[in-house]
Amino acid sequence: MPSHMEHAMKTMMFTFHKFAGDKGYLTKEDLQVLMEKEFAGLLKNQKDPLNVEKIMKDLNQCRDGKVGFQNCFSLIVGLAIACNDYFVVHMKQKGKK
Repeated sequence: MPSHMEHAMKTMMFTFHKFAGDKGYLTKEDLQVLMEKEFAGLLKNQKDPLNVEKIMKDLNQCRDGKVGFQNCFSLIVGLAIACNDYFVVHMKQKGKK
């Protein structure tokens, strides 16, 4: 039976390829759909509607309109770090009450 982390890795790979399709990369539109479906809770609370444009510009280092697996998951790691930082601060504040 796979561990939680192995399952998470499998899910991330499957999800990327689900949205990338046979072409093996995400377009801006693919990234938008992935974020809307997979990060709905995070996007609901953000204030800037142009964030996907900004993210795409940051991820698309070659400026060819394509985001590969590695760049896509650099974004997800960044989101996980930000969420963890928020969680740690929130838990410390909760402990002080």
